[in-house]
Amino acid sequence: MIPVIAVFAGALVGAGLAGLIRASLRSQPQLNAALDQINQAPTVDLEHEELSQDEKVGRWLIQHLQGLPGVTIRHKDLALLGKSPAVHMLTRVALGLLGLVFPTVLNCIVMITGYSLPVPVPLAVGIGVGALFFVLADWDVRDKAKRARIEFSHSIAAYLDLIALERAGDAGPSEALERAAEVGQGWPFVRIRQALEVARIDKIAPWVELKRMSNDLDLPQLADVADIMSLSSTQGAAVYNTLRARARSLRGELMAKQAEEANADSEKMTAPGGVLAVLVMALVGFPAVMHILFT
Repeated sequence: MIPVIAVFAGALVGAGLAGLIRASLRSQPQLNAALDQINQAPTVDLEHEELSQDEKVGRWLIQHLQGLPGVTIRHKDLALLGKSPAVHMLTRVALGLLGLVFPTVLNCIVMITGYSLPVPVPLAVGIGVGALFFVLADWDVRDKAKRARIEFSHSIAAYLDLIALERAGDAGPSEALERAAEVGQGWPFVRIRQALEVARIDKIAPWVELKRMSNDLDLPQLADVADIMSLSSTQGAAVYNTLRARARSLRGELMAKQAEEANADSEKMTAPGGVLAVLVMALVGFPAVMHILFT
């Protein structure tokens, strides 16, 4: 007779497969709508919207889990990616629970064949897999935020050149910032335009809002833009050469980082290549060695 727990495990697996099939059969989105969604700024506005159930549960989890060993919240990274910390925490906990129960469910399925591991084994493996899944979501946010900052830095370099051109055309500091932001494309320029819009509504200097944005998103290059334009507004300094020089310097920094990452990736490939060469030589020489030993 099939154990009840095995039937339950099979039902869970079937429900998961049904969910995957349903997700794979979703209709294809329209190209224009997809492009508009990609170009939209990844912002999260939770103060003016009714909180969803996921948001409520995520906030409850943050209140009870924050401060525990290994539980960190990357507020600046999440803000840059436009993700809610509460929803991110809920995702991490869900992945952790999935990793925790997966070995046990797998063991229950194997029980159908008449074989099974001792109960402590899948439990111990589940704890390890659950902990790994819990931190994987955090690592994913860290890596995505790193790539987003690099993309933002390239946009800031272009933004500096655009501001310099506007200033060369006798545009004022505030006007130069706004005109240059309107010319740029991509989500970093959308975020900059939103910050300038907030400054205009709050009736504060645009470089003050850009400075705040640089602190919130950990973008020191944007703080340089704010400092240069603040100096231009208060002291009337000619900043064309300063802006162009900072743009060239920033591009040099980005190119140096790219070269460093490329060298690091090349070094990482050295060890696997050496291991592969040793395995090939062992495979080729094994028949000869066996022939010598046994003849």
